[in-house]
Amino acid sequence: MTDTIFDLGPQARIVARLAEGVLDERLGGGTPCPGCAVRNMLGHLAGLSVAFRDAARKELGATTDTAPNAAVPDIGPGWREELPKALDELADAWRDPAAWTGMTRAGGVDLPGSLAAAVAADELVIHGWDLARATSQSYEPDPAALRAAHAFLHAGAEDPAGGQGVFGPVVAVPADAPLLDRAVGLSGRDPGWRQRA
Repeated sequence: MTDTIFDLGPQARIVARLAEGVLDERLGGGTPCPGCAVRNMLGHLAGLSVAFRDAARKELGATTDTAPNAAVPDIGPGWREELPKALDELADAWRDPAAWTGMTRAGGVDLPGSLAAAVAADELVIHGWDLARATSQSYEPDPAALRAAHAFLHAGAEDPAGGQGVFGPVVAVPADAPLLDRAVGLSGRDPGWRQRA
């Protein structure tokens, strides 16, 4: 994990740009998450942005208490305006040094602020990759967020060489692979996943 405060803004802006590049006809397409269409991924990103914003502010309640797998998320009609706004608010909330201290809650789990920030980075980095792959967009995550995501995923893997990770069985990736590929593998995804034509 990391005790170093970093800015989630660059990664949030990357995700917002990816969302802006999603064509309406792609909303029903699949993603690297089984059973999760692009529209569901966008809905998840909107929900987690609000939840981790509130976690940073220590405003605990319905948004921070709901387990991420409680329901399949979807987008509403105003998602193209609402998602970038939620991502901006998430990044802004984590710029407050107080967000990184003490305890907070996300997904119904109590955890230290610094760990919640690492989880937020992981969500933005990995789901950014999901969205980019699902919609055939190029993707280069923010280096600081990627390092934090990889450290979180690596710490959560019982056996990084092929054990049970935080989000499911780890996909083996060569040790000399790019850091993003290693993080994706630790998240239980195949870095070689491509959208089918």
